[in-house]
Amino acid sequence: MADSFGPTTDGDDHGVGRDRGEPRGEPRGEPRKEPIRVLVVDDHALFRRGLEIVLAQEEDIQVVGEAGDGAEAVDKAADLLPDIVLMDVRMPKRGGIEACTSIKEVAPSAKIIMLTISDEEADLYDAIKAGATGYLLKEISTDEVSTAIRAVADGQSQISPSMASKLLTEFKSMIQRTDERRLVPAPRLTDRELEVLKLVATGMNNRDIAKELFISENTVKNHVRNILEKLQLHSRMEAVVYAMREKILEIR
Repeated sequence: MADSFGPTTDGDDHGVGRDRGEPRGEPRGEPRKEPIRVLVVDDHALFRRGLEIVLAQEEDIQVVGEAGDGAEAVDKAADLLPDIVLMDVRMPKRGGIEACTSIKEVAPSAKIIMLTISDEEADLYDAIKAGATGYLLKEISTDEVSTAIRAVADGQSQISPSMASKLLTEFKSMIQRTDERRLVPAPRLTDRELEVLKLVATGMNNRDIAKELFISENTVKNHVRNILEKLQLHSRMEAVVYAMREKILEIR
C-alpha cells in the first residue's frame, strides 16, 4: 500500500501524510487466525471512508463499524465488541478521550488507538490515563496505520515518535526543575486544589471535574491555573507527576 491520505478539501489538516511520525515497534507473536476487528471513529465521514478503503486491502484487518462521535462510538463498541477502536481525539457531542473510559467499560477487551492531529502533551497524557494503548498523529502513512493496528492487537503500545520525544523532553525538564527545588518546601495547596488535582490525575477533563465537585467549569480552570502557578509548572501532566513525587498526592 503505497498510498497515503491527503488533507481534507476544507483546508483543515485532518489528512494522513507520508514518511513522518512512523510508529515505533514491529508486531510480535504468532499470526492471528481471525482478522483484527476494527471500529473507526472520526467526525469526518470522508476520513472514515478513506480509512475503510485502505484497511479493506489488508486480509488480516476487518472494519466492522464506524462512528462519528464519542457517544456513538460507545454504543457501537458495546454492540460490536471490536478488537481495536481507531478514534480521533476532538469530536462533537463527546470527544475521544472522554469516550475512552466508557468504551473500556462496555468492551473491556477492546484496545484504543487515538489517531489525531493534536500534538499536545496534555491530550496524550489524558488519553493514556483514560485507557488508550496508542496515540498516533494523522501525519503517518497508510502503511503505518495498519502496522500500528497489528502491533496494538499483539499487545504493544504505539506512540508517534514526535510525541514520545516531547514526553521525554518534558520529563527531562521536569526532573531538572525538581532537582533544583528539592531543598525548597513544597508549596501548600488548598483542600479544594488538592481535590481538583486528584481528579485531574484520574484523567478527568474540566467539565467532568466541575460536575463531580458541583462547581463551574471556569472555577475548575482557575483552580488548575492556580495549581500550576503555585508549583511553577507548565502542564497538567507535570503537575500530577510532581505532586505524586513530592507526596503531595497519592493515587491509589
